[in-house]
Amino acid sequence: MRTRLLPLATALLALGAASMTAGCGPSPGPEARDASREVVFRRGNGPEPDTLDPQRAEDESSREIIRDLFEGLVGETPEGELVPGAAESWEISSDGLTWTFTLRPDGRWSNGDPVVAADFVTGLRRAVDPLTGSSSASLLAPLAGAAEIIAGRQAPETLGAEVLGELRLALQLRSPTPYLLGLLTHPITFPVHGPSLAEHGARFARPGQLVSNGAYRLDEWEIHSHVQLVRNPHFRAPPQIGIVRFYSFDVSEAEMNRYRSGDLDFALQIPLSRYQWARENMADELNVAPVLSTKFWLFNTARAPTHDVRVRKALTMTVDRELITSTVTGLGDHPAHGLVPPGVANYTAQTFDWSRQSMPERIETARALLAEAGYGPGRPLQVEVHYNTNENLRRVAVAVASMWREHLGVETTLVNEEFRVLLTRRKNPDQWQMLRLAWVGDYNDASNFLEILTTTGAVNDTGYDDPEYERLLAEASVEPDPARRRALLEAAERRMLEHYPVLPVFHAVSKTLVKPWVRGFHSSVLSRTYTRHLLIDVEQRGF
Repeated sequence: MRTRLLPLATALLALGAASMTAGCGPSPGPEARDASREVVFRRGNGPEPDTLDPQRAEDESSREIIRDLFEGLVGETPEGELVPGAAESWEISSDGLTWTFTLRPDGRWSNGDPVVAADFVTGLRRAVDPLTGSSSASLLAPLAGAAEIIAGRQAPETLGAEVLGELRLALQLRSPTPYLLGLLTHPITFPVHGPSLAEHGARFARPGQLVSNGAYRLDEWEIHSHVQLVRNPHFRAPPQIGIVRFYSFDVSEAEMNRYRSGDLDFALQIPLSRYQWARENMADELNVAPVLSTKFWLFNTARAPTHDVRVRKALTMTVDRELITSTVTGLGDHPAHGLVPPGVANYTAQTFDWSRQSMPERIETARALLAEAGYGPGRPLQVEVHYNTNENLRRVAVAVASMWREHLGVETTLVNEEFRVLLTRRKNPDQWQMLRLAWVGDYNDASNFLEILTTTGAVNDTGYDDPEYERLLAEASVEPDPARRRALLEAAERRMLEHYPVLPVFHAVSKTLVKPWVRGFHSSVLSRTYTRHLLIDVEQRGF
């Protein structure tokens, strides 16, 4: 679908109007209300998940489900505190380079097999193996040998992950890594059931074949409807909720409508046009909290016209982020003038050097930049922006494009498509100029945001390749002194912002609707909700 642009004032007026249009989408239906002896939890989960393979998942819709299916070496409390997970304890060598983990003796896979150290080593080796094609492989760069394996120069077996015994494994690091425990909560570090991988290969994560070690096991997956998990009878602490259904919704309006109709207990998506209504009418069920997240647009730095840094800078300067967060979204989000969000531990978020200039000053500079690049009234700049189907994203895209048209005369074509299609397009740089994306922290450290733009990073499809940026991050990755490491990371962000590979729009807050009969929900800065931490008051719900 291509969106025709309106003048800025008209567009913002239209975006600000409240809408009560019923969305379309899968309905949980009456089967979610059966008289089963098991407690059923009905979760809205946003777009269709891409995969349930821990090492290959790219989106949060997939990872939310995977965290219910699997358990890493390290776990999290509802508030986000790090605690023992599949490992009951760990030891650190005096130089901080060797971490030895001891697994729980009662760890079991969903088929009853014991969880052993080799399962974790298999998962880690698989994650860095180029044949797996994991977009998150670079997260494991702290492990000795990971960078060489990812680059294809060494075999996966050379990774710094070693089986010491049935229940003991050691991780060898390139340098002391202060965020290692947080990293080990990421799905890419989760174990793999060896026999299932041997039998099914890359198809091991499908219904009827997936064996998991977390609180739940996979029961069914109906595309464009839901993924159903049931309690893993072998998990050491059986959760109260016996069945959890993750419902997929490409349209945020549909998810909220299903929640309001009583078909969902939990919803992640709230249309911008309905947020104020929710604040006024559902205050007891609406949870808003800070989260480490940045919403941004990628520039294709290798394809015209966005290969020209003057074009990228002009487009970035003329986005009025304050107007977007106050008028278009109005959700408590914060304007983003850099990639790393505020609130990251031991870090000061960096911003564009012009971020404190007035809009008239920024517009004047941007017009001059476009003129230098050869664009103006006689030859308007034409750009195409892709974003995944979502009413909230559409409203922001329309507002930004209208700003460009009014301030710079830019002609923008907006193209919306399913999230899976967008992810596939991103991997083919000859098919896009600009593309909407977001990053939610995998762990609380600035490197998690900055490393996504390295040549081996999770979002390296921009074509951005700056040796100095790579050098600063590489030096930070082996720097033991916290103050020096922080200075290197901040210098790296400033360097990247000078080149404009991304257009930051805003830092989001989490917005969740939770029914009053759901107990145990807590917000965390990484915005994760494990079903096993929740309880359902069946009497209050009524079924």
